[in-house]
Amino acid sequence: MSQGESLPFIQEPIPRSRWLAPLTICAGSLVTALFPAVATIPFLPPFGLLMLLGWRLQRPDAIPVWATALLGLFDDLFSGQPLGSAMLLWSTCVLAIDVLDTRLVWRDYWQDWLLAGGAIGFCLVAGRFLAAPFAAHVDTALLPQIVASCALYPLATRICVWLDPDPEER
Repeated sequence: MSQGESLPFIQEPIPRSRWLAPLTICAGSLVTALFPAVATIPFLPPFGLLMLLGWRLQRPDAIPVWATALLGLFDDLFSGQPLGSAMLLWSTCVLAIDVLDTRLVWRDYWQDWLLAGGAIGFCLVAGRFLAAPFAAHVDTALLPQIVASCALYPLATRICVWLDPDPEER
């Protein structure tokens, strides 16, 4: 057997991102439940979504597409949104990012931030339409939450990269 071949009964170790990504996304979904804040307008970003986007845009192979539905269900259970809303919206965002990945030749930091900002805005606005009646005038109250979420996306990305650095950078 040559040096580069592996034995058939020895399995490769599971990459750290495979188990760390769902764990951090679930922890991000629990942040708003563990540290509640009373406010007249929503300003806390959806930390679970931020971590999902951070992992998806930095390590595309960390989370399978089907797992976003389960992670969205976990977020729905703890966020107070209607059951199934994060499942639908998060899966839609990840599928849209997958489609854009096939179209884009390369991405840089600014494009990732723009993609994440669009996904965050979509999830928050669509979540508002799923959770609140149409007669409720809360549209302008979403703007500070969207801005805060987009501003915190680089921090979520930094956490993901810190937890699972690129093997070439080690």
